[in-house]
Amino acid sequence: KFWEAPFYGVGLKMYDALAGKAGLGATEFLNTSQTQRYLPTLKKNGLKGGVKYWDGQFDDARLALALARSAAKEGALLVNYCKVTKLIHEAGKLVGLKCQDQEIGQEAGKKYNIEASCIVNATGVWVDEIRQQDVKPSGKAVKDIVAPSQGVHVVVDREYMPTDHAMLIPKTADGRVLFAVPWLGKTILGTTDTPREDLAREPQPFKEELDFILNESANYLSKAPTRADVKSIWVGLRPLVNPQKDDDKDEGKNTKKLSREHTILVSKSGLVTVTGGKWTTYRAMAEDVLEQCFESKLLKPRPAGATVDFPLVGAQNVAKKHKKMHSMGEAQGLHSYGDEADFVGNLPGSDQVLSPGLSEGMVRFAAKYEYARTVEDVLARRSRLLFLDAAQAGRLGVAVAKILHNETGQDPQLAAFLDLAKQYQYLP
Repeated sequence: KFWEAPFYGVGLKMYDALAGKAGLGATEFLNTSQTQRYLPTLKKNGLKGGVKYWDGQFDDARLALALARSAAKEGALLVNYCKVTKLIHEAGKLVGLKCQDQEIGQEAGKKYNIEASCIVNATGVWVDEIRQQDVKPSGKAVKDIVAPSQGVHVVVDREYMPTDHAMLIPKTADGRVLFAVPWLGKTILGTTDTPREDLAREPQPFKEELDFILNESANYLSKAPTRADVKSIWVGLRPLVNPQKDDDKDEGKNTKKLSREHTILVSKSGLVTVTGGKWTTYRAMAEDVLEQCFESKLLKPRPAGATVDFPLVGAQNVAKKHKKMHSMGEAQGLHSYGDEADFVGNLPGSDQVLSPGLSEGMVRFAAKYEYARTVEDVLARRSRLLFLDAAQAGRLGVAVAKILHNETGQDPQLAAFLDLAKQYQYLP
């Protein structure tokens, strides 16, 4: 509508001003032809123009991995594939936890006690399960602070939007948001916002969610994808914070009303719980959590800003002019490893290409340096192939499993991954 461009544009201009020097670029008002140039497969009929703004994009799994490896480099002990089975209290205070090895192998089922002066519960949509363990001795039930919301993402080939620009429709016919984003050589269409009562580790999409995304895409794209064009479909659970209102029992049923901001709680025993928020604000969340730990005397205060300029493992030295900065619209490849690219490219097996952007050498690097133990570790979160083309990921499972077994001597859990790859191809 005629008023929408100035409405959204003025709001985004205010964002530009607030961002200051940290801004990525200036917001621009676009006419019809300019909009079509940026988004060549956008439908022309009814198009009145657009607003061009800037946002950040990243590979969430690889950033999480870079953070973990950077912490380990600084002396942190990482304990992976372990389940918390019980919190340990002494005199009403939390002093540690019991955990159990979840790997398949000689250590399977082994139980450990971990002592700690401070325990942070940062388990996303599962934080309430840990909070309940914190009050178990008293038998009192805690009130849930999270109302999970499901978001579905549909991946199609780049041909449906062959550009490095993303499309965001802020308000579709029924008031929801639709986006089409170039990511790692494919296009992601999304998303939905559906309440979810269960907390499945791998939730499945609902038929109406897939129908919404495909039908709305057809309203805006001249070449609309169909169910047959879906390469992968995956679901995320958002830990939305449920307002603590005893007099509003229906508040949790409408996820649009729930807070997207993060919340931090410190229990009487000293359990620090953080939930809500998003990757965009992960650093602010971490700083707020530490501040709460200091104030509660669970950790000794440390100087602020110690990590402001701390480079993560693999961080590119942008001063090196021969280093090309890559777009997230490009397929994965050696450039995904930043300053470690040359090292990875010279590993044994780097000349053996398993799939475009994935070599045998990369799988060996994942096992040796990136804590990969299973086929899912490699093809879902070191490479993102499962999220980009589930059928192709399934076809590579056997080859990746052989390499992993050779590197680790552990069961790479191939059968479980093949089942998961089928789920990511499932269209309700």
